[in-house]
Order: sequence, then C-alpha cells, then structure tokens
Amino acid sequence: MRLFMFTSQAKDDLHAFAGDEAGSKLPSKYAPWGLTGTLGSRESPPHKFPRKAIEQAISTDGFQLWRMKSKG
Repeated sequence: MRLFMFTSQAKDDLHAFAGDEAGSKLPSKYAPWGLTGTLGSRESPPHKFPRKAIEQAISTDGFQLWRMKSKG
C-alpha cells in the first residue's frame, strides 16, 4: 500500500497518513490538508511509526492522524 502524508493547515501540529493522493477521507474539520509526501510500499514511515498500524487504520477509517510533540 502506498501512503500519502498530509499536514493540516488549520492545526499546525496535526498530520495524517491517507490511502489516496487527494486525502478524500481526511477529517474536514481540520481542512484544508496539504500533501507533504508519499511513501512507497517498502518505505518506512517517519518517526518509527509502525507501518502495519497505519495501514490498518487506513483500511478501517480511511486515515491515521498524528501530532508532533512540542520541543519544550
């Protein structure tokens, strides 16, 4: 499965993985969403996120949200 990475333009620290380039199933309350990258089927997600869990969430919900921890 190819993974598409997005950043919410409504909430700076909110990011998502989706199964399609348009991010058609991403939550509209955090839109607009900007595409930030793509991972091929053999590439590892950033921050050591478990790819299997991401793919399961996309299969179930259509997306997987994640936040960056503050550096403070």
